Amino acid sequence: MRFRVMAGLGFAALLAGSFAGQAAEAPVKIGVLTDLSGFAADSGGTGVVAAVKMAVKEAGGQLLGQPIEVVQADTLNKPDSAAQTARRWFEVESVDAIVGLPVTPVALAVQNVARAQKRILLINEGASTELTGKQCSPYTVHFADDTNALAAGTARALVQEGGKDWFFLTADFAFGHTMEDAASQVVTALGGHVVGHALHPLNATDYASALLQAQQSNANVIALANSAGDTINSIKQAAEFGVGHDGRQKLTGLLLFISDVHSLGLKVAQGLFVTTGFYWDDDDQTRAFAKRFAAEFNGRMPTKAQANAYAEVKHYLAAIAAAKSKAPDAVMEAMRKAPIDYFGHPASLREDGRVMYDVALYQVKTPQESKAPWDYYKKIRSIAAKDAFLPADPQACGFLKK
Repeated sequence: MRFRVMAGLGFAALLAGSFAGQAAEAPVKIGVLTDLSGFAADSGGTGVVAAVKMAVKEAGGQLLGQPIEVVQADTLNKPDSAAQTARRWFEVESVDAIVGLPVTPVALAVQNVARAQKRILLINEGASTELTGKQCSPYTVHFADDTNALAAGTARALVQEGGKDWFFLTADFAFGHTMEDAASQVVTALGGHVVGHALHPLNATDYASALLQAQQSNANVIALANSAGDTINSIKQAAEFGVGHDGRQKLTGLLLFISDVHSLGLKVAQGLFVTTGFYWDDDDQTRAFAKRFAAEFNGRMPTKAQANAYAEVKHYLAAIAAAKSKAPDAVMEAMRKAPIDYFGHPASLREDGRVMYDVALYQVKTPQESKAPWDYYKKIRSIAAKDAFLPADPQACGFLKK
């Protein structure tokens, strides 16, 4: 009997040791949940996956003696589907953090899951200020140009450049209205005027009526408060009508990616104004990153969504190393304490999850000005982080009140 008991205890000890060994070897697992097949796939998509894998590789591929694993899934641009994937990843597949999340409803749905599970979200695509406002989470890092930075930053810069009278061509859904409202508030606060707006349905095909209204409005700035295919198609039709190309009116896309400019071509996109926190050809450090990225991604230059995915995952992995743990609370504390290296420029993680960094207003070059492939932007002016992003709001973000 004594032998059997000891044998049993020995087996139990061996089994416990095996399980302990498995726990020690559990990987740091990052899930990339992005648009792999829809309208945002060009600006994010597999490029975000490539950027995340670059950050992992450059971190040495392991942390705390554990391998770093990257998994991926398509949001399908459906909040319910994305939330279901996030829940499975957290509860069944032991994913530690999720990166990506384009489209506000998708990002908010997944944030609800992550908040309940106390897991980390690294949002580099969704732009809504609600992510760090009334829908905030102590486990979210919002490392994307948000609706305020894109709209208010652009508006402030263009009004100060002399663009006093504005007309908005706005997608008729929450994101479009939020963009228009943010820009309008800045325009009027600085003494400018909103002379009109025209709404169009999501995924429209004909913008002629709205563009002709804008052209006849005597506005000196026509702002596109839309995104993705709507932005690209409205810019194409604007070029057909000569809107924004006559020297009398400036055309600006409030949410525009370099991949959009690449798809449009400089002949169509020239003269557009763009606000972004990242441009690949800005300085030596951005160019060095872009060169490495292009080597991994078919020679394409990174969009801001792809660059931000790299930067935030790099910071996340450094925080795990500093905390000597992948426990969410410890990692978030380390991420907030440490300065962020944003390709040689300073950035920081605010308590509400907003990453603070300077952005800039650019103008798309003419074909004659462009000297090489992807040489698309010229900088007009820098915009300080405090002017681009809203201040933290304890009245909106509940956990800041504690």
